[in-house]
Amino acid sequence: MFTLINIIVSIVLTMLDMGVGTYNELTGYGVFSGIYTLLVLIPSIAVAVRRLHDTGHSGWWLLLILIPLLGALILLVVMCFNSKEDNEYGPNPKAVNVDQVAA
Repeated sequence: MFTLINIIVSIVLTMLDMGVGTYNELTGYGVFSGIYTLLVLIPSIAVAVRRLHDTGHSGWWLLLILIPLLGALILLVVMCFNSKEDNEYGPNPKAVNVDQVAA
């Protein structure tokens, strides 16, 4: 959900930049979309690391993004894996807690 909302907000802000005239075709950013990108940089990294942990991988796997094209493809495949049960990074966030269901 974080990624979906992030993409929608980025598209809206880019369209706003184009409408206001602050969009720079050379960089692909405008004032509003550039500020938003900087604001969500660290939360985006945190969400990606959390997803890697959910699949049972170390957060260091995020460095694969530095390999052009192939790294992004590998990360996409790994992040699409189903969450593991309890692992060394903590419990499965999608697991149903019986105590919460009964309450």
